[in-house]
Formats: sequence, structure tokens, C-alpha cells
Amino acid sequence: MIRQPSDYLNWYVHVPKISHDLRSSGITEFKWKPNLGEVNFTTNYAHGNPEALRLLAERYQVDPENIFISSDGASGQNTRILEWLSTLKGKTEAIVEYPTYEPMLRQAQSYFKKVKRIERKAENNYKFDLDELRKTVSDKTAALVITNTHAPSSISLSTKKLREILDIASSHNCYVVCDEIYAEFDRAINPHLFSIDNEYAIVTTSFSKAYGLGGLKAGFAIASKTIVDELYMNVLDTSGTDSNLVELTLINLLTKGKQAMEEHKVKWLKLRRKTEQWLKETDSLSYTTNECGVVYWVETQLKDTYKWVNKLCIPKFSLAPVPGTFFLFKKHEINKSNKLRLGIGAIDPEKPESLNNALQTFGKALHKGMKLGF
Repeated sequence: MIRQPSDYLNWYVHVPKISHDLRSSGITEFKWKPNLGEVNFTTNYAHGNPEALRLLAERYQVDPENIFISSDGASGQNTRILEWLSTLKGKTEAIVEYPTYEPMLRQAQSYFKKVKRIERKAENNYKFDLDELRKTVSDKTAALVITNTHAPSSISLSTKKLREILDIASSHNCYVVCDEIYAEFDRAINPHLFSIDNEYAIVTTSFSKAYGLGGLKAGFAIASKTIVDELYMNVLDTSGTDSNLVELTLINLLTKGKQAMEEHKVKWLKLRRKTEQWLKETDSLSYTTNECGVVYWVETQLKDTYKWVNKLCIPKFSLAPVPGTFFLFKKHEINKSNKLRLGIGAIDPEKPESLNNALQTFGKALHKGMKLGF
């Protein structure tokens, strides 16, 4: 394995403190007093805390044996799963959708000799192309890596389309790894993939985006018992066992904190409506309608949003959305792109004027950037 570093993550952590942060794809500021009482810190669960497994199994309507919990978050889940899939005999290829969240592409490139791409085209409203999948998948393909809802467009795939994808992939003994971290914003329109196929579907998710629980570091996978067992063995081989404290906190949140989590999530609905209205009224922008979550995939009249953000927005306006190039990597090059991702997760819903100020500043920076020829 040759580790492939992420330009996006490197950029994200090196952005200085700014006044208007429009990068966040997950909501923030969830605070909770778990009151765990006395905790036995010598307790380890090599196969997950049974009560946490039961609660998650109930939430996703599967058996506890189909749930894998670890303190990696969704990205760590994806890494562990792709690493295991790369060990399957005769399977040397992976397919990753385009555009996609760049770290997912890098994870696939780290473990597979060949990574193919399937483009979800803007002119087709980012729908998944089944004909392209039929042409691209082969008996050497171990994994098709997708997101639902799609990152960055926020388009959701229908149950019918997901079933068709699985039918094609499984005919080549190819697993479908679906990162569903954004689906947690609205599970009513995003059924998990494992509910469609319990052999070749592998779901990864967490509560970091939809509920603001990034600091909890709890990620979940939903997969066949065989795969779940392999993943728990992978944890034992690497970090030992998962954090009992994380799983106890998760249990507390899924029981006593459940209503507070849901109430916190819906606070952002008003911000979403205001953002979409502003985008509709801004002539120099077009955008993909948000179906789920707190991000918008936006097309501008700029030529290079990467240069615009780094050379103008951050130093002159103390503002940053995410340049579109971080989702449009074919290999490793940072290409020019007129697109960007606008995320409102870091905006405090208790201070709606913060959103107004951020959008007004964004508009000013956009006008200045077009005037300067970015």
C-alpha cells in the first residue's frame, strides 16, 4: 500500500481562522451532559457493546450481527472496508464515482492497483449512469464506491436505482460501498443500501454531519455478518478494541439524548430555506437543489474558485466556501473549476444574522472576484 494524501484535508486544516466559515457540511454545536455515572474502565468489547449494537440495529432495522461500531468515524470505516476488499483474491480494481469527496478517492487509490471512474454529469442532474457501470465493472472489480446522498451535489438515489446498481455490481461479485453520512439528515428519503441487498451492500455512516457529533468519534458500518466479523478482527489487529467510553456515550445519546439530537438537527431547516432563497435571487450563480443536508453545489461565473478562495476570499473577506476542485480530481491534479460547495453547518442557528452577514460577504467577494478576473 502507498498512502495517497488528501489535498482537500491538507487545505482544510491550514485555512486560518475566518469570520465567515461556509465550508462545513455538517451541523455544529451539539452539547449534551451524558451523566454516565460509574464507568468500569477495564471493560473491553471485542465485538461491540451489546446494548449499542441493539440500539443501532433497531434504528436501521437489521440484526445486531450486521452492525460494526468503531471510534474511527465514517472515513475510518471506509478505509478499513476498502483495505479488506483489496485482499480478496483476483480483485485488483475499484470504481469511484466522479465527482466525489476527495479523501474517498485517495483511500481507494491507496489500496487498489487500478481505480476507474464513473461520471455523474451535471447536465443529467448528477444521476448515476447504469450503462457506464455496465461498461466499467469487471470480474476484477472488488468495490464500487459511492455516496448517497451524493457528495457534493446532495442528490439522492432512488431505491429502484440503488437496486439496479447492486444487480449490476453483484453479477461480477463486486461489493457496493455506500457512504451514507449525509443520509442521516433525512432517512425518510434515503433508505440504507443494506435494506436492498444484504450480501453485496456495505453501508458506512455516522452522526457527525446530521447531529453535530464529530467529537464523539463513533462510526458505523452495516454489512453481512461475515464482513462485520472481518472488520472487528481488523480493529483487534490494529488498535486493539474500540473505546468503551465512546460506546457508553453513544448508548446514552440514543436513549436519553435522542430527542435533543433531533431537535438540534431541525434548527438548520430555517437556515437552509434562507440560503436557497438567496441563491435563487443571485443572478451570477446557479445551484443544484438541496435534497438533504446543509450544503449547496454552486456554479459561478468565476474561472477558478480555488484561486479566488485562497487569494481573495480568505485574506480580503475572511470568508471561505470549499473550492469545487476538491471534488473534481481525476487523479492528483488541482484543476480549474467554476464550482464550489457552500456549507452552512458552522452557522449558529441561534444567531440568524450570522447567515445574512456571511451571504452578503460572499456576494461582495463574488462580485469582486468577477471584476478582477478570477
